[in-house]
This record gives sequence, structure tokens and C-alpha cells, in this order.
Amino acid sequence: MAPHDLRRPFKRRPISDQQKRRELSLLRQSQNRSDAQQRARNLASSVISLQSSSPDFDPEILSEAVPELDAGSESESSSFDIRQASRLRGPEARKWFARQLMLPEWMIDVPDNLSQDWYVLARPTGKRCFVVSSDGTTVSRVRNGSILHHFPSALPGGARKKGTSGPAQSYSILDCIFHELDQTYYVIDMVCWRGYSLYECTAEFRFFWLQSKLAETGACDPPSFYHKFRFSAVPFYNCNQSGLHSAYTGSLPYVKDGLLFYNKHAHYHTGNTPLVLIWKDERCSQYVIDTDNNGEVPNQQHIVLELQDEGKLVTSDDPPVPFSCLNADFVKQSGLSSGALIRFAIGDGGLNCVDGRFEKADLQYIGVSNRARAFADSYSKIMFQYMARHSPLKIEDLASNISHENQQDKPLEVEMSD
Repeated sequence: MAPHDLRRPFKRRPISDQQKRRELSLLRQSQNRSDAQQRARNLASSVISLQSSSPDFDPEILSEAVPELDAGSESESSSFDIRQASRLRGPEARKWFARQLMLPEWMIDVPDNLSQDWYVLARPTGKRCFVVSSDGTTVSRVRNGSILHHFPSALPGGARKKGTSGPAQSYSILDCIFHELDQTYYVIDMVCWRGYSLYECTAEFRFFWLQSKLAETGACDPPSFYHKFRFSAVPFYNCNQSGLHSAYTGSLPYVKDGLLFYNKHAHYHTGNTPLVLIWKDERCSQYVIDTDNNGEVPNQQHIVLELQDEGKLVTSDDPPVPFSCLNADFVKQSGLSSGALIRFAIGDGGLNCVDGRFEKADLQYIGVSNRARAFADSYSKIMFQYMARHSPLKIEDLASNISHENQQDKPLEVEMSD
């Protein structure tokens, strides 16, 4: 895709209300103000101090006692995260930690004002995780709550080192992807810096702080005794023609796994949000279509839904999208219970949408999903995977929308006669 490539604006039959939900999310964040400082403190304390219940947890990496952060004078409601998360095990612990991340929806329609209101960046392949530095230690935890690394770092308060100074209870929280090939934490967002919460700051401000503050600490320097892993801020671009071209085709030190799109006005919203989107094709990702346990693309698309009361099958969205319903006798005979995650294949009947709303799906029962899963699939993921198999949203379609927006923004030239 060349940066000057012009095509007519891309229009697709509506298959979702994603644009409407983007507008509602922006409106809701301007109306709802929460205790962002307390939320950041709760998360930092949990990431550092909670014992992991995952099978791959190695107790040897916590041979030293890790201090808890001072939670201060918390109210009963605000202290829920710390006191109750410490008692969570198995799927509940995985759900709690997964909900602390801002999770992108899959791009199933092109956002309005893409070139003006959005950033684009190339997502590194690797493990998504939180990294928290505080009181001389640094801990990273992946989405299921298990500890990835426990190490010294050049982040504020990230190593016990002579000559360092700062508030005793200062902590920082970064949203990262750990890239195995070069053993680097690529930072995609900043949640808290030196105790200052960025939850309710716009992406525009968070990205500015990330680029300016991270390099000041020496965290981007090569590894050393007091700095085991290198950190690097992922480059981001305004989503105009040039920016989209750079993110899509530009040379980077990491392996790409799709493109991320951030609405510039979006706060750091935990859980799924339509204000951050992920998009993939075969050129910028090895993993466009989901594979099975053997790494092969199945002939039929597989999806995972959650079983609720009265046999309802729903997605992980909030509110959940109902997909189908299981017969009560089948539920009883199969030994299924409410909350179970169940895998289905989509049959030849496919997925049907009417006026942007899901109507029905041809589902074929496979069985209970892997116990390691914390959530069902989201509606946007199911639809993106279906589109990828039948009618994918292409990079040329994104570029054509940007071109169309630019043409609309140009003032009309009027010839004046003498």
C-alpha cells in the first residue's frame, strides 16, 4: 500500500453497532469520574504481592519477601480489589487480572474520523502483561495472573540501588508486551507513573508521557546488573495516510502481530473497549485466523461462548451478546452448568446480521473449552474471524476511508469572475 494510494470510500453492510458504542463510551467516560488513584494503588499492590495460583508459577522467584504497598485509608468499596483478589484462585484469579487490562475490540467496521481522532501502532508479538515497579523490585504478570518475571529494573523504584531517591511508596504501572526474541518489554501504554494515576487521562496525554518519561529513567538502556530487561516504547503515529503506511510497512525491531488503533480521547478503560481496536492481515501478522491445538487452521471457525441460566449462550461483552440457546435436556445430559465455557463450530449456515444487529448463527457443539480460558470470545472477535474467512476488511479499505475524509476536509475552491 503506497501512502498516496487513493480508492473510493469503503462501505460495508453494517454488522455491528461498534460506531454507536464508541460514541457512548466517549460520552460515558466524560460523565463518570472514579477514584483513579485508588484503582492504580490497588492494581500495583496486587501485581506485586499476590501469590499466583497458575500451574506455571515458580515459588523460587519469590524467595525474597515482597513488600505490599501502603493502601492508605481505603473505604470498604475501594478496598475490594486487594482483600478479595488475594483470595481468588484458578479461573476467578485469571478473570480478575484479565479485567485490569484495557482490551481492544476487533475492528469490524472503520471508525469515523479515523485520520483525525485515532493513533495507529504496530503491535509486537508476545505476552501481554502489566509491569509494576515499587520499593526496589519490579514484577510482571500476564493476563491470567501468573508471574512472568520478578527482576530489578531502571524504572522508578524498580531496583534496590544506592543513590536512588524518591517517595517510599511511589510506584509505576506499564502496559507491556514481552517480546521473547530480543527479551524486551515493549510498552504500549502507561497506567501510572511515580504514583500519579493516568487512568482518566486521554490516550493523547498518556502517549506523550510514555515517550517523554520512559527514556529519562534509563529503562530503554541495554540490560545490566540493576536492569535485567530492556524497555522500549512502541512508536505510534497519527492515523493519516503516512502514519498508516509507516505502521503497516515500516521496519521495526520486533515481529508484528497486527495493528492497534487508539482513539486519542480514550481514557484507560479496563476490560473490552471499542475505543481501542485491533486489526490484522497476513502481511502484518502470523495469526490472522485462529488455529487449533496443533497450530492448524480448522476447516470451520471455532468460537467459545459462556453458558448462562436457562441454556443461554452469550459472548464476553458487557452487556453480553446472546448467540443461541441450548436445550435443557442436552445441558443436563452433558453435565454442563451455568458459567461453563463451551466450544462450537460455525456450520454452513454461517452468521446472519440484520441492520447491524446479530440475528442467528449455525452452531455445532464441540465440547467444553480448555480450563485455562478465563472468558468467552467477544462479539467483535467472532465477527472479525468470520469476516477474515469470507470478506476481510483490507488495508486498502482503511486507506480509502482516510482519503475520503481528507477530500471532505478540503475547502471548496470557488472561481471568482471579474
